Order: sequence, then C-alpha cells, then structure tokens
Amino acid sequence: MQIGVHAFSGMTMFHLAAPLLVFGEVGRLGLAAGWDTIVWTKDGRAIRTAEGLVIDDVQGPSSVAAADLLIFAPWPNDLPPAGPTLTSLISAAHARGAGIVGLCLGAFAVVDGLPLEGRSVVTHWAATSQLGERRPGVQVDPVALYLDHGDVLTCAGTASALDACLHIVRSHLGAAAATTGARHLVIAPYREGNQAQYVDRPVPEPGGVGHLGPTLDWALEHLELDLGVDQLADHAGMSRRNFTRRFWEVTAPRPRGGSWHAGSTRHAASSRPPRGR
Repeated sequence: MQIGVHAFSGMTMFHLAAPLLVFGEVGRLGLAAGWDTIVWTKDGRAIRTAEGLVIDDVQGPSSVAAADLLIFAPWPNDLPPAGPTLTSLISAAHARGAGIVGLCLGAFAVVDGLPLEGRSVVTHWAATSQLGERRPGVQVDPVALYLDHGDVLTCAGTASALDACLHIVRSHLGAAAATTGARHLVIAPYREGNQAQYVDRPVPEPGGVGHLGPTLDWALEHLELDLGVDQLADHAGMSRRNFTRRFWEVTAPRPRGGSWHAGSTRHAASSRPPRGR
C-alpha cells in the first residue's frame, strides 16, 4: 500500500513522525510487504519543522497521484484554506478509491477537499468550533479520539494519531498485526475511538485510593481474556458499584457542544477486534 504523508513548514516533528513510525513498523517487523510511505509537500520543496530542523527528502504532488492513502498530519495553526491544488488532489484521490485521513488539525484540509455534509468528523478539541464554522453542514464530534467512515478517517490531537494509525493497520492487516506493532512501540494496542480526548477530573496519583491505572493497564495486557466488570473490580480491590462509577467517570465521553450521530458513520469503535485474536 502506498501512503502519502503531507508535510508543510512549521509542522511539529511529532505530527510527521507518528504515521511514519506506525506504518514503518509494518515493514520493519515483516507484518506485510509493500507498505511504502512518501513524504510530500504542495510544491515539492523542503520544509523547516517547528523545532527548526530542515527536511529535504520530500516529493511533490505528482508522487502521490496513485497513492492508496493520503494523510494530512496536521495543518497550520492559522487554519488556512487548503487551496485549489490540494483540494483537487484530495477530490481526485477520493474519487479513485484512495483513503483520506486527517490527523489532528488535518481534518481542516479534509473538509476543504471533500463534500462531507451530514457526516461526522473530529479534530483537536480546541478547534472544534472553528471546524464547525468552516463547514456548517459537517457534524463535528467534540470528544472522540478518531472516527472512521471507511473512506475518510479523522482523529483528534497529537498522540491520538498513533491510535488512528494503529486502527488503520488493524483494519487492513488484522488485530494481531496491530498488537504486534503496538507492543514494539510500547503503546496501548487499542483505544476506543469514542474515548474522551481528555478527562475533566484530575487523575489520582499512582497508589491513591481507587486508582484505576494499574487495572486498566492489566486489562490491556490481557485482552485475550473474557474480562467482565466483576473481574476488573476484583483486580482494583473495589466493589462492583464503586468500580463502575469510577470507571465511567474516568473514561466516559463528555459532550462539549454538538452531538454524536451514530447513524451517520461507521464508528471506529465498532471495529474492535474480537476477543482471543
């Protein structure tokens, strides 16, 4: 699969590195052949990152004319219009069946290039209102980590790009490949797409009364087990009722304006790998 990652001057190295790292692991670990990643810019010229490093091993738009996946990760902070060159490229890629991905503020480029009225998208929580104003007909989810329509995927800010890219690996290569990649990257193999972008209440210090961190980590390491509420509550040393309340407080999405239209998209959480895989 040929993957084109769009780059621009002023972007942070992390935003560029996230997709390169995850998709690069596919080849390095021998999970699949032919996963080639290209870094390209609108004019084919070198860029200077926000950290001051120059990246000159980039290509121009023609290099992704046949790409299977176009990734915009992310977008300039002043949120400029994508412009005719990029919107035409996005539209043409989508028309030929390529997947379009907007990581973090990259969702702005995606909504500029595609008619997504009536469909749900997500971006960094701090820019949801601007995205809604940009395309009033698009349903902006204010809390989800990532949303996958099949042809278009958008995700929230910064580290959720790792979750979204792992989701792409899982969708194409299966849960075992995604878990193997996540293990080598030492990150969670799976986070629900509708998990809240951030938690309003402070997280207790490790070792504090009712702290759920060790139990959540333990559960992620034992996804092959049929874990229920009672088993998780026992591990946390809590009653079923108290565990349920605390778990909901820590992990439940909290709407901050807007709404989630479940019927308008194939939510990423619906593709959770079956147990035992």
